[in-house]
Amino acid sequence: MAKKFALVGMVAFAALSGDTFAQKTTSLNGSNINTITTAVPFLRITPDCRSGGMGDAGIAISADANSQYWNVGKIPFAPKKSGISVSYTPWLKDIVPDIALSYLSWYSKFGENNNQAISGSLRYFSLGDIQYTNIDAQPTGTGKPREYSLDLGYSRKLSDNLSTGVSLRYIHSAIATGLSGGQASDYKPGNAFSSDLGIYYTKNYGDDPNTNSNFSFGAVISNLGSKISYSSIRKDFIPANLGIGAAYTKGIDEYNKITFALDFNKLLVPTPQVLTDSAGNVTGYIIPNKSVVSGVFSSFGDAPGGMKEELKEVQISAGAEYWYQNQFAIRGGYFYEDKTKGDRKYATFGIGVKLNVLTLNGSYLIASGSGVNRNPLANTFRFTLTFDFDKFEQLSSTTQDENKASE
Repeated sequence: MAKKFALVGMVAFAALSGDTFAQKTTSLNGSNINTITTAVPFLRITPDCRSGGMGDAGIAISADANSQYWNVGKIPFAPKKSGISVSYTPWLKDIVPDIALSYLSWYSKFGENNNQAISGSLRYFSLGDIQYTNIDAQPTGTGKPREYSLDLGYSRKLSDNLSTGVSLRYIHSAIATGLSGGQASDYKPGNAFSSDLGIYYTKNYGDDPNTNSNFSFGAVISNLGSKISYSSIRKDFIPANLGIGAAYTKGIDEYNKITFALDFNKLLVPTPQVLTDSAGNVTGYIIPNKSVVSGVFSSFGDAPGGMKEELKEVQISAGAEYWYQNQFAIRGGYFYEDKTKGDRKYATFGIGVKLNVLTLNGSYLIASGSGVNRNPLANTFRFTLTFDFDKFEQLSSTTQDENKASE
């Protein structure tokens, strides 16, 4: 039942007439709630469990196959020549059994000293089987709503410490397949194109490889692209985002090391503007009708509450990761979003086990804060499998050398 109404709400949002959308204002402890909404929000769901266990911090931590999502620019610094990662994330597990995000990503390095890389990913968000109803609770059809995106990226080192990368993305969103009647008369699946641009800096300090420290910094603009439309009468912003992150790793000794990470993220879309009555009381908000470029630049200064409200739109992710003998990992983190901008607050925990070419990561989320908005991942365990292929290559070379020696 909850899933029915969630989909009806999404379809209604997509089918609204006009170029703007008015939302009713709500007050929380004297502060007006003014959340930023976009289409295809699945693009901002953390897909991998390594970062998922670190409070969703991943922009500047060491590169792996999931860097295609976090920062395509850091892939040339991945320790292996190639890798593949597979993730599965249940969604609203306690309410419905068949909503989930699946994620597949890969990379392969090439060129002189492996200083370049190509990469890609597939994100698939399934909302299960839906029985649609209208406002009178009458059936209007059944369907299998789904959304997915396909990425292809290229990155390269600019120096021994600096790299950059770009990726292109196709987005398809069919959130009301099978809907019939008047609601479906002007509905169509949405399509959009976007790109990511990332930069990454990393530097080691110290002479002893067992106790070296490392500092990394990353910045990425993601999902920058066209609007998406579900009808002939409106287009909606996709979740363009600016992310900045830093990470510090310290080798304690030859068996132990620890990493601390901190990310800041801000959506690059317009903030809903205030609607007031004749007495000056806030009655609601309206989403400005702007172009993508105008929306990006204005997003740094269009909050009705000025710079104080702009700062509230910044989401903060902080996490830590401890490795023992590069085989066993324990992770923890915290995600914070202001109560007037979504009120998502949660702690995360994770584990990792590395076995030869295979790494298994798991994460668990515990919602905190006011508890007014239940996190869809609350009390959910999810997992990621990552495969590194350098060792296969080394094994193959060793076997060839042994064969030559025997001849």
